[in-house]
Formats: sequence, structure tokens, C-alpha cells
Amino acid sequence: MSRSYVGQSPPRNEDRRLLTGQALFVDDVQLPDMLHAAFVRSDYAHALIRGIDASAALAREGVVAVITAEDLGDYWQPGPLLVPPPPIEGIVFNQASQVPLAKDRVRHVGEAIVMVIAVSRYVAEDALTDVVVDLEPLDPVVDLEAALADGAPVLHPQFGTNLAAHAVQRHGDYEAAKQDAHLVIQRRFHYDRGAAAAMENRCVAARWDPRAEELTIWDTTQAPIPIRNGLARMLGLLESRVRVVAPFVGGGFGPKIMMFYPEEVLVPWAAMRLGRPVKWTEDRQENFFATTQERSQIHDAEIAFAADGRILGIRDFFLHDTGAYDPYGLTVPINSQCTLLGPYDVPAYHSEFRAVFTNRTTVTPVRGAGRQHGVFVMERLLDIAARQLGLTPHEIRRRNFLRADVFPHTFQILFQDFAPLYYDSGNYAPALEAALDIIGRDAFRAEQARLRAEGRFIGLGVVSYVEGTGIGPYEGARVTVEPSGEVRVATGLGTQGQGHYTAFAQIVAQVLDVDVDRVHVVTGDTREFGWGTGTFASRGAVVAGSACHEAAVAVRRKVMEVAARVLDVAPDDVELAAGAVRVRGREETAIPLGTLAGFANPLRGAVTPGTEPGLEATAYFGPDHGSTASGVHAAVVEVDPETAMVKILRYVVVHDCGKLINPVIVAGQVQGGVAHGIGNAFYEQLVYDEGGQLMNASFMDYLLPTAMDVPRVEMAHRETAAPLNPLGLKGVGEAGCIPTGAVFAQAVEDALPHLALEIREIPLSPNRLWELLRDAAPADAHPTPRDPAEVLAAD
Repeated sequence: MSRSYVGQSPPRNEDRRLLTGQALFVDDVQLPDMLHAAFVRSDYAHALIRGIDASAALAREGVVAVITAEDLGDYWQPGPLLVPPPPIEGIVFNQASQVPLAKDRVRHVGEAIVMVIAVSRYVAEDALTDVVVDLEPLDPVVDLEAALADGAPVLHPQFGTNLAAHAVQRHGDYEAAKQDAHLVIQRRFHYDRGAAAAMENRCVAARWDPRAEELTIWDTTQAPIPIRNGLARMLGLLESRVRVVAPFVGGGFGPKIMMFYPEEVLVPWAAMRLGRPVKWTEDRQENFFATTQERSQIHDAEIAFAADGRILGIRDFFLHDTGAYDPYGLTVPINSQCTLLGPYDVPAYHSEFRAVFTNRTTVTPVRGAGRQHGVFVMERLLDIAARQLGLTPHEIRRRNFLRADVFPHTFQILFQDFAPLYYDSGNYAPALEAALDIIGRDAFRAEQARLRAEGRFIGLGVVSYVEGTGIGPYEGARVTVEPSGEVRVATGLGTQGQGHYTAFAQIVAQVLDVDVDRVHVVTGDTREFGWGTGTFASRGAVVAGSACHEAAVAVRRKVMEVAARVLDVAPDDVELAAGAVRVRGREETAIPLGTLAGFANPLRGAVTPGTEPGLEATAYFGPDHGSTASGVHAAVVEVDPETAMVKILRYVVVHDCGKLINPVIVAGQVQGGVAHGIGNAFYEQLVYDEGGQLMNASFMDYLLPTAMDVPRVEMAHRETAAPLNPLGLKGVGEAGCIPTGAVFAQAVEDALPHLALEIREIPLSPNRLWELLRDAAPADAHPTPRDPAEVLAAD
């Protein structure tokens, strides 16, 4: 009987290298005669470039080159549009992607203007002060609504407007639903900017070998294969002459899927022109300006309810800040637009957004990628409606969940994969009940009443969400049984700590019935595997994992065919067990897989026509639709109304990501996602002044949650198998952070029943919460004040 590895939690294959300092990161790359790059960046959010004088920098000892936009010649081109917008009827999209170096105008603080290359980073940094850039400041646009006003300064004159995009999607008839409604609620919601703040900043190193005519690039990218393809095209090289290696990467979270950053374009070009290796490593302050960000949106939302609390329809108008450029298309606002619908039955939906150019850092996906915006709007509307309808937050959700018998379910609006929004599977109500049971709703309400009598304020929040995961287009994998009996798996997917080395090994080990530690996974090296897309959108395990499975199945089929020929029996009489093949029931006939690999690759004789040598296979997997993960988060918080400090006492996640490959890895993804989400909810906010200057561009001023702030997450897993991939997998990488702002807001409100507090903005810093508490009206101004006993009875 084959051994079962999927669903188990063996130690991670990659951890020994990481813990002993043997893992390679890009900044570890040290090559003979290596040069180092640094960049002169704009101090202004918006300005015209009137002149650049680099003579003093060129005269400094150790400086090898100073590069401006003019020096690039025809290589200076705007970057490609990475993700074209879906074919939404009537859509407007103004494409303006980033450039390698600013030429005539700078559009955000930190935009690269000049590249200095020197014998050390120290010399290069010193030489930056020698470069004189004559900038003529222009009025910036920072506020979203002001950017669209008549007479606002325009970032991209070719458009004559700061409108980057306009899209309307709808299903059903919202106006008719509103006419039939018992209750209509309108609110404005703000979700402000934050940074990914990966532990490892971006880094690029490149070496040109003129004899082999091969360019090797080490890059902290989430998409090594597209980077290779794009740079080969830009540099006029064959793709086979460009090797991109994405080694261990210290966190990606989305910004490292961005292509092509100026530094990624310039470092390889410089290495080829100068004939020496070149490296650039981003410092932390650069990361705050030069690495893409996410999140700023303003929603004006309206929801219509029947008297029993059923949703009749929703209308949402929102502004999305795309920053200075829009190379990633409309992925983030489309995610917001689609994810707002959540796990609920929404008969009518009208959603309209405008993406806006501003003089702030470019926006691309950051963990959650716009989904948390939509979840926040929907969950807050439900909480407000529950109070006005006299329902508990839990009951209003129960009444609106999609039933388990309606799947697959399609909404008639387009998702980021260009197809109508499609929920392949789900069962939402049991997850809510499980979360309420774990958090102990009845005991909590009694404890809440007891503590209130003592002057302490604790509150409970419970919210639901869905996450579209596992989208295409495809990924591939190659599985090889070597003569040593070791199994090698290669995939083009990059890895940034998700546990791919272990999870993919488990999948292959189960199919081939070998020990997990005998399966060696290689990722992120285009020489090892040259086809694929990248790590993003919670898709690695679903798409690349399925490709690994299919390749392993093909190898298993070869194993049985070769074994049948060697053993001179029918293929049906062969069995695979414990890393060997044998005639069924006859252990003495066992042939180890390594030995069989030798039989499959003979040095003499002929390979049978129609067969292939070796025990190796390559397979690709591309899903028709993504897989819809879902879950419920519950949190208990304690609020000090005097200081507005909030302590999270308990945090529960009930998540459905289909079949679990490795429960411990899944738990790590959820725990990390919750930590990220807590930062988004209460700590992290990028603060810009009216001049477009970032006011908190350091970890002294930009708040990040610490281990003291993040509780141990209590988890339960539900496994609703995805029907669209062979293992029933759904993604999990972003689930922990998507609903965190919403559950945090609900819990804080629940803790303060004496105030008519309504939280409609995230991030909610301690300072901002203190202001809201100061300005909140007494609870008697609240439409339906309730005490804990009433809530307990309603539950």
C-alpha cells in the first residue's frame, strides 16, 4: 500500500539551509571585479528636470560610470503593461508605465534619475552627492478627489487628466432592489496606504559572460521566468542566453512580482556595457519610496435590505489610488470590486471605480491585493445593518450566506482572470459556527458583562470572507528519478518562504511512494525550468503543485511500464512500494527505482519506438477557473478608552483551503497573514503630506506589529475539495490578512457599548482611534443600543 504524505507535516526540507546560514540570498552573491550601483532619486513629488551635471561624480576616484536617461539611448523605454485590464464593456484605461530613469519629469519622491556605478557601494553612495540635478518643482496631486478636480495638475500630459481608469460592472437591477428595500444604508469608507515591509529588500546582481554570450541575473523576484523573457527581449538576446535565478527570497508579499523595476532593467544592461558584474541592493529608506505599495481607496457604498435582513442589492462607487504609474493594470481595484461580494447571496450589484494617478509611489498588489478593501466595506455594512435591524452580527451573516447547494456559482462580473467571477465550491455556514464555538460565544458574553462591571472593556468580532486563489494561466514541473534513487523536481515558480520545497516534495513522494527527504525540489532558476508565470495570488500550491502531481503521475506510469518489461510481466502485475517496484506480492523481485532508472536509460541496444529514455516527465497545469478559498475570523480585544490602546486577547481562524498538503505550513501561512493583517488594521499607515512627501519612511516612524502585539492564532481547518484540480487544493497565502481590518473594527466597537462608535477607516492607529473615541457620541444616540445580555439572548 502506498504511503500517504499529503496531509502530513514532515520537517521542512529548506529549513536546514536557512537555519545554518547556507541559504543563498541575492546580496550573498559576490563575484570577482564586481561593481556596485546606487541611484540619485527625486526629492520632489512632481517636478521638471531642467538639467543634470555629473562631472564631479565622474571625477571621483572609484566611480566607473554615471548613467542618465539620455545615456540609455534606444534602451530607454517605458516598461510593459503586465496585466491588461479585463474586457469590461465601456472600460477606460490610460496606460502609463514606469521608465528606467526619469527623463523630462519626476512623478513621485524617490523616482530614480541617475545611476552611479563604482567599485564599492560606499563610493557609489558618496558620489550621489556629487551629481547636480536641476529640478523645477510642480504642484503635486496627492488627494484622490482633488486629483480629479478641474484644474488639477496633471501627471501625464498626454492624457489631459489624472484618470487612470474607469470601469463599471453590474449584475441584477440595483435601483429596483432599492425601491423594494426595507432599509437602505449609505456610508463612506477609507482604506489607506501601507507597505509590504518584507524582511529582505530588493536586490539585483548581473554578470555577462562574453565567451559564452550568456547573461546571468540574480533577482529577488517572484517571477523569474517572465523577468528572463522580458530582459531577453529588451537586450536583444535569445531567451536561452539569459539565466535568471531567484534564490531564497526573504519575503515577497506582492511587490516583488512587479516587473520591470528600473533597477532590474538597468543592472543587467550596465553589466553588459561595462563587462563587469554589477550589483544593487536596496536600503530600507529606498524601499519606502522605490518599492511599490498598496491600499489607498475611498468607497461610497450603499446596501439595501429586506425586513428580515436579507441583502437585496449593493451599490459601490470608489476611487483607487494607482500612484504615479499603472504597470499592473487594474488587478487591485478589480479584486476589490469582486471580493466585496464575499460569501453572500447578492441579487443585485452595481460597482463603479475610478483609478487615479497621484504623485505617490506606484501601487501594485500587496498581500491581499485589494481583497481586504472589498471585505472591509461589505463586513462593515453588515455590522451597521445588524444594529439597525436588531440582529446580531452573526445572524445577519447566516441569513445571507450562499447555500452549499448553489455551487458552482457565477456572478456576472469579470474577475482578474478575464472570466466571470466564479466560485467553484464552498460551505460557509459551518465555518461560522465553528468559529463561534471555538471563541466560546456564550462564555464570552458572560465574561464581557462581568468585566464591564469592573470597568474593563472587551469586545468580540466575527467576520467572513472569500478569496479567489489558484488562477492561471499555468505552471509546469519536471520530475526525474535519478540512478541514485533520488528524485528531482524542477519548477519555474519562485519561492519566498511558502514551503514549496517541502510541499512539492510531499506531492511527488506520495505518487512515487518514496521518502520525502529523497525528493529534491529546485525552484526559481530558469536554466532548470524555463516555462511558467510566477508566485502570486495564492496560486503556487494549486497550480504548480498540480503540475508536480501530473508530472509524478506520468513518471509513475513510466516506472510501471519499464518494470513490466524488465520483470517480463504485465503492467497490471507490477506494484510500487517503498521506493521499489516488484511483481505484485513477490518481495524477492523488488527493483529499487534508481536501478530501474538505469534500465530505462541503456548504454547499448535500442530504445523501443514510441517510448522515451529515462524515468522523467514534464507536465503543465492550467486551471479553467481559480479555486475559491473562504473562512471566518474571530477576535477578542480589550480596549483602554483612556489611551485608545487595543490588546488582542484571542484570535481564531477557521479556514477552508481545500485539501491540506502540509498542515503546519498552512498554519504558518495563516499566522503570518494574521500578523500582516493586524499591522494593516492598527499600526501601518504611510503618511504623505500635501506636498507628496512621505513623513514616516523609516521603522522609527512606520509602525509594525511585534511579537508582543500578535497573539497565537487558534486555527481550525475545513476541507471543501476544489473540483478543478487533481488534489482538491485551494490557496492560503493571503487568507490571514484579508478580513483582519474588518474583524478588528467590529471587535473594538463591541467593546465600547457606551459610545455610538462606527469605525469606517483602516488603518486605525492608536492616535486615530483616540480621536474617534474623543469625538464619539454617547450610546443613546445609537439607533439600537444593546447590552451583552440582549446579544447573548439573540445568539
